[in-house]
Amino acid sequence: MQLHISPSLRHVTLLPGKGVRELIKLKVASRSLSYKTLFYSLLLFTFLLRFIYVFTTVDTIHDHPKCSTIGCLGEKLSPKILGGRNLQSASAVPQVIYQILEDPSSQDEIIDIPQTLEEFLTSMKGSNRPDAKTFATKLKSMVTLLEQRSRTAKIKEYLYRHVASTGIPKQLHCLALRLAHEHATNADARLQLPLPELVPALVDNSYFHFVLASDNILAASVVATSLVYNALRPEKVVIHIITDRKTYSPMQAWFSLHSLAPAVIELKALHHFDWFAKGKVPVLEAMTKDQRVRAGFRGGSSAIVANNTEKPNVIAAKLQAMSPKYNSLMNHVRIYLPQMFPSLKKVVFLDDDLVVQSDLSPLWEIDMKGKVNGAVETCRGGDKFVMSKRFKSYLNFSHPLISKNFDANECAWAYGMNIFDLEAWRKTNITQNYHYWIQENLKSDLSLWQLGTLPPGLIAFHGEVHVIDPFWHMLGLGYQENTSVADVQRAAVLHFNGRAKPWLDIAFPKLRTLWTKYINFSDKFIKSCRITAS
Repeated sequence: MQLHISPSLRHVTLLPGKGVRELIKLKVASRSLSYKTLFYSLLLFTFLLRFIYVFTTVDTIHDHPKCSTIGCLGEKLSPKILGGRNLQSASAVPQVIYQILEDPSSQDEIIDIPQTLEEFLTSMKGSNRPDAKTFATKLKSMVTLLEQRSRTAKIKEYLYRHVASTGIPKQLHCLALRLAHEHATNADARLQLPLPELVPALVDNSYFHFVLASDNILAASVVATSLVYNALRPEKVVIHIITDRKTYSPMQAWFSLHSLAPAVIELKALHHFDWFAKGKVPVLEAMTKDQRVRAGFRGGSSAIVANNTEKPNVIAAKLQAMSPKYNSLMNHVRIYLPQMFPSLKKVVFLDDDLVVQSDLSPLWEIDMKGKVNGAVETCRGGDKFVMSKRFKSYLNFSHPLISKNFDANECAWAYGMNIFDLEAWRKTNITQNYHYWIQENLKSDLSLWQLGTLPPGLIAFHGEVHVIDPFWHMLGLGYQENTSVADVQRAAVLHFNGRAKPWLDIAFPKLRTLWTKYINFSDKFIKSCRITAS
């Protein structure tokens, strides 16, 4: 639309567009109307014409029959005054879309489902007069198809990660075999750990006592090496390593041949503890029952993956519950610390999937205020995936036994790096509570919780946890790699909790280097088993 005004402002011509003849031509009478008033009036009139044109042409996308400009305007502005049709198209279109999206059978109407957004747009442009119903039906069918594909891909990823995380890498198996052979053929690989002159340090509370339970030789080596390397007073460090019967000999060979002096290393297998070998251990009985219950309750990984009604994150949790780690005695050892070390007052318990980056001796200066367990909370922090855990994340609050005893929104805390005041512990019934709740979970067919030793730990230590600064324990490096370098460098302990353990092929490359820096890849055992940094 074009407006032409003569230089004298006496002739005004309004054209609808190029190549079109005059629409309005006015000759202005100078005496009856001022130039200024006429000029602004025409500007306003021109603006209104443009508005009316746009306002009426929008009507075509609502699938209205053709109508004149005045007729369409009448429908929109005042049907009763201008005699237009009383249609509610603007509200009808969203209602049609909502009905199609909510109708479970509507997606069956489309045979040729668009595979991509480009195909969807092409199919809509190719229609002579696409209506809202066709638009919504095709859109729903495409989104549903992509959603199904995304779900299938996620479940496959979770299954493959489950398989990869539950197996023993051949390099680690090789390392255990070679060390077992070395133990049998080399007297230097069978040293008493610790040496006789260092035995008094094992019960001396002026030392910093760390406990590590593991059946993974390489992982235990990284934890111990990083701990001693970063200690300001390594001569005051005592590391108590607990392992199982089958791993004892190769573990002894490794630490006999790879000294961490001046730190003191003690190595014991579970069968070396008299109370464990001769007594009745409730956790062992519970583990036997737990294996039978899980076998029937889960139905195996194939049955879990075949479930089409559950969300991928639920399936991932069930697959994780089948991991051998969660039924390993090494995972339950910490609940017996007061019995294992009757002469010690305070210890720091370390998992074998972490790396120490700072001196940990200040942990002994923390005032526990009479509490038993010093731990990092996991319900606050910038990482919403890892640091958003509450009791409801681990316990089943639909079960009355849980809901009547605990608060679903209570903040959870982390295992992995914990300070345990053994003197305070011995005055409680924490271990007995742990046994009780494990038995209750078995009686309820694992309906109180479904995986791990943390849920019964949350219950057993309830009211006995002292929150420590998150600087001491950074979590989640085995779940995701969205961790800033600055955050990693600031943390005292890095915990690779999750499936992507740093010794597995599925480890996150940029995070794995934080772990491999404490491995000597020129070592003859490491080289012979082809353990590499990448």
